[in-house]
Amino acid sequence: MLEKPDIPDESIIDCLLVDYGLKIAQIAFLPLGADRNTAVYRADANDSTPYFVKLRLAGFDETSVELPKFLSAQGIRQVMAPLATGSGRLWADLDGSKVVLYPFVEGRNGYEARLSDHHWHELGEALGKIHAIAAPPSLIGNIRREAYSPLWRDHVKRLFDGAERIDHYDPISAELSALLACKRDEILDLVRSAERLACSLQDSDREFVVCHSDIHAGNVLIDSGGAFYIVDWDDPILAPRERDLMYIGGGLMGAGRTPQEEETLFYRAYGRIQLDTVALAYYRHERIVQDISEICRQVFSTNDSVPDRERMYQFLPSNFRSGGVLDIARNTEQLL
Repeated sequence: MLEKPDIPDESIIDCLLVDYGLKIAQIAFLPLGADRNTAVYRADANDSTPYFVKLRLAGFDETSVELPKFLSAQGIRQVMAPLATGSGRLWADLDGSKVVLYPFVEGRNGYEARLSDHHWHELGEALGKIHAIAAPPSLIGNIRREAYSPLWRDHVKRLFDGAERIDHYDPISAELSALLACKRDEILDLVRSAERLACSLQDSDREFVVCHSDIHAGNVLIDSGGAFYIVDWDDPILAPRERDLMYIGGGLMGAGRTPQEEETLFYRAYGRIQLDTVALAYYRHERIVQDISEICRQVFSTNDSVPDRERMYQFLPSNFRSGGVLDIARNTEQLL
């Protein structure tokens, strides 16, 4: 979220005092991320200790804090656990929203800083452990299971068949409409491919593991000392491991490496496995379909701020560049 929500800073400061026992000297909104339901802040306590405050305005899932807490407790150092309230909960309530508190890490994400060989090793090691973890039934039972839902594909098709009204009420929505018209055939072909691959996956049994589901470069954090963290566990899922592995060599891990270099560095630590090419191709297609759907929902919305809508639109054109994620998805399908 790029614009500060209509929640007074004093309310957040009071929440941190009452629920976490922290006396906050100052708090500052951080204009980060594309999630319209999440606002983040830096809060500095009276003793100068900085904290990262995550304010979840809607769509809060308890597993988004319980899972990283469990993984961190299992010794997976690349996963940062949320801090507990005085009563032991991993979140606090604030006027219908949820407050989650973390240590503040001064660092850069994988788009801002090139991942070193060491960081690729850290990522491979961490995902290898996460995918092999045996979580307790009480936790596993609350994590959603992959169903290869047509939700995103159906929405994108409605954008083109006229079933969903689109109002060109400002330059941003008009520009998006023009891009959709230009890329219509490519997008609909993408949707058809994702549908074929989803059908293949639904017709067979595959091992499901705990997956982060959104490990792109923006969700890895490197601190000033070089420590590496996987962040933003808002949407974990039980799915084939390719749900996470699609990002490795998939064009979503920042600049500076070829897909082959990413795969070589990552799998040295993760371990060599036989990748399921059908699942890999599906997730690479479906990720783009989801991006198109979510970008259109937000850009065509009258409820979101102009800066947030402009930022979302900027993510779309890069999907179609030569050698980008769409080409990588097609090339993966051609391996079948």
